[in-house]
Amino acid sequence: MAMPSSEEGNVVIDPITIGAAISGATAAFNTIKQMVNAGRDLESCIGDVSRWMKAASDIDQAEKQAKNPPLFKKLQGADAVQSEALQVYAAKKKLEAQRAELKQYLQMTFGPQAWADLIQLEGRIRKERQDAIYKQQEARQKILEALAIGVLGVVSLGIFFWIVWLASKN
Repeated sequence: MAMPSSEEGNVVIDPITIGAAISGATAAFNTIKQMVNAGRDLESCIGDVSRWMKAASDIDQAEKQAKNPPLFKKLQGADAVQSEALQVYAAKKKLEAQRAELKQYLQMTFGPQAWADLIQLEGRIRKERQDAIYKQQEARQKILEALAIGVLGVVSLGIFFWIVWLASKN
């Protein structure tokens, strides 16, 4: 599986996105199970497998963020970071169970090569999402942090010069 670099740990994936990702993964997983149980071929399941993998990729990214939260997330306090980390942990455990069941379904229905094909597809999807979405989010987050730090710096300088001006008048 292709994993984003540690620099990308600052991408913001909020708790709402985590919930949506696990809901999307579960819906896609249930659809895949129904299609496989109905005897459909792997090609007809690809769209749902892709949705499941995208949600899994989002949750993996949220896990990286929980391990290394961005500056403003740290400023919100430990409770917010811990809460998000617990949400990510629960989502990861659910995905692990789904992954194991999906592997079993695919291998029993389509043979061992189906799982290998799926892993290859997952790697490609993760790479595409990393390039298309996560890097954009990371850049956006860095810009917002830089702007906030800049504004804070300007306000701090303004207060400093105002204090100096008041002191010079007295």
